[in-house]
Amino acid sequence: MSIGVTLAAARHAAGMTVAQLSGRTRIRETVIYAIERDDFSLCGGDFYARGHVRNIAKTLGLDPDAIVHQFDEEHGGVPLPVRAAAVFQAESTIKLRDRRSPNWSTAMAIALAIVAVFGVTRVMSGSGETTATGADLKPTPVPNGTASTRPSSNPKAAKPAGDLVTLQVKANKPSWLEVSDSKGKQMFRGTMPAGHTSTWKAHKEVRVTIGNAGGVDLEVNGKHVGVPGKAGELVRRSFGPEAAGSR
Repeated sequence: MSIGVTLAAARHAAGMTVAQLSGRTRIRETVIYAIERDDFSLCGGDFYARGHVRNIAKTLGLDPDAIVHQFDEEHGGVPLPVRAAAVFQAESTIKLRDRRSPNWSTAMAIALAIVAVFGVTRVMSGSGETTATGADLKPTPVPNGTASTRPSSNPKAAKPAGDLVTLQVKANKPSWLEVSDSKGKQMFRGTMPAGHTSTWKAHKEVRVTIGNAGGVDLEVNGKHVGVPGKAGELVRRSFGPEAAGSR
């Protein structure tokens, strides 16, 4: 799952709007929408994008280090740190004996360097502006709150019932879900409201990604599995035909 989708799912699971997230992180709404679309061009560079992603993940209750690590892997690694000595070192030695007119170009360069370092320090301390953006995820409609894959009506093509997997999810709190079968075919993607229960069936395997693991209760093949994680935690699980078997 991409960074933008992960952050958008966590925001939906927390029941938070982009405007509310912007108010808590002090990141512009336009930047938040762009990040949720995996567009980091408005961040002003990878260095600032990392700070925005960390700030948003922390606010939404995700592991900021894990999200930033994923960003680094997708964007060429951790940016090289700026050496203070390199920023403040003068290009030439100033001789006290020489009485020359002030070098305004050098003074301006040093002043700009100080401003840049100050800005970087603010971002690293978490006080910088953070942004995440993305169009709201629209859930795939599921009739009667359930979704399932049906075997072929052709007896020759029908698969044995022994490899059928049944997953039932009860949402105790609003939770974002993505459910797919063993071939990666998506059966559901969206937010389940609190108090809603849905069931999905597929052959061989059912895969599920949960944006708020502490807000749902699982039952697999008729056996109670329970709560798969903590509140606000992003969890991925897969279940096979064996009773409540998961990975």
